[in-house]
Amino acid sequence: MARYFHFRTLQDVQQAALQLGAEVVVQEDLSPLWQPITVGPFRVGNRLCIQPMEGCDGTPEGAPGELTLRRYQRFGAGGAKLIWGEATAVLPEARANPRQLCLTPQTAPALAHLLETCRQAHRQVWGSDSDLLVGLQLTHSGRYSHFRPLLVMHDPLLDPLTFDRSTGRYINSDYPLLSDDDLLRILDAFIAAARLAWQIGFQFVDIKQCHRYLLNELLAARLRPGRFGGSLENRTQLVRLMIQRLRQEVPGLLIFTRLNVYDGVPYRAPPHAPQSPGEPWPFHTPVLTSWGTSTEDPLQPDLTEPLRWIAEMRQLGVSAVNVSMGNPYASPHLTRPFEYPPPDGYEPPEPPLLGVARHFRLTEMVQRTFPDLLVVGSGYSYLQEFAFHAAAANLAQGRVSVVGVGRAALAQPDFVLQLRQHGRLERRRVCRTFSYCTALMRSKHHPLGQFPTGCPPFDKEVYGPIWQQAQSR
Repeated sequence: MARYFHFRTLQDVQQAALQLGAEVVVQEDLSPLWQPITVGPFRVGNRLCIQPMEGCDGTPEGAPGELTLRRYQRFGAGGAKLIWGEATAVLPEARANPRQLCLTPQTAPALAHLLETCRQAHRQVWGSDSDLLVGLQLTHSGRYSHFRPLLVMHDPLLDPLTFDRSTGRYINSDYPLLSDDDLLRILDAFIAAARLAWQIGFQFVDIKQCHRYLLNELLAARLRPGRFGGSLENRTQLVRLMIQRLRQEVPGLLIFTRLNVYDGVPYRAPPHAPQSPGEPWPFHTPVLTSWGTSTEDPLQPDLTEPLRWIAEMRQLGVSAVNVSMGNPYASPHLTRPFEYPPPDGYEPPEPPLLGVARHFRLTEMVQRTFPDLLVVGSGYSYLQEFAFHAAAANLAQGRVSVVGVGRAALAQPDFVLQLRQHGRLERRRVCRTFSYCTALMRSKHHPLGQFPTGCPPFDKEVYGPIWQQAQSR
């Protein structure tokens, strides 16, 4: 199919956005990127954030591996002043892949070394790390736990797509759910992991509520029986208890959250035309199992409940929200607008610029509703060398507080240095959204059960051979 990205100038981007009716603005002046911002007692030296990008390169025990250390050394040296550490499981069985990080008393010293490696690299390049804020995302993978799905609810759209490796079959409506007591034990595990994170020097933890992992899926559990399902009060109760306990038991630790504001529905390649744009899986309304989603038209966001929940989290003491959306397993174009789909994916069902605009629009809704909240925005990578011109415009217009950079940082971890020294990115190393990183994440035929992921096109020395190995099956 024809590709969408043909922009050569800022004017090209702006013209395409106007033609599509997409709320994307770019500007030449990058100075808004360099303004400091305060969060809690900390001063963050610029408005750029490394988002939580998993490398799938930990040890079988959940400690950082050599490639993990390399990645955070590069992130630290790169110059972003907010480094949002990647998804780290709170229990071994909660890992999304067998090489995901897991924070336990046994792995804590290695994670402390990772943190110091990151901060030391920052000091070596930038002179001081006094304005560098580093935290860790804590997660339970729930439905997408590697060893077997751990469900809080049944979803008629996602259940037929959820594979149980322990049985070699897709799950059905008889598959057991985690009990309320199970969820309370998971609550305890989050608290224990957060306490460890604080003890080893992380300044914040992220309670992960995105991408249909456990805590995000619980937000959509309208049909779940018991104390954690049904009403919005019940569906938010577990995280409410978590925040309250953390404020009491680890008072110095900042609490952030990466939150889906829109789940949407799964997509697929058309069965009889796989090279055509993706389409939604068939659904019947009302759709009651998607968070932040119109029940009568689930292709449209409805932020009524997400905004209510953010308001309550703000009162409880959450300091920052990183806005996200979609499901990387089932609707990746919502999570990260792309030009080229991963091998197991589908062609973009819309011009990716519309996906970028959706990110910007929903993030702005959160920021305008809570002007004193640190809001981190996503969805910039598709814009390639023009990403930071859009970032600067969004910051200047008050649409967001901090700009998050995910997969683009795998391709060019020194993007801040490039912008500071030259006022632009080195074009030959800009992420082109080829989805190689996603394809590696989906590759499981490695001796450890998971290939590490990075950027084979622009980090060839390390990830080129890994890509060749992954393709040689």
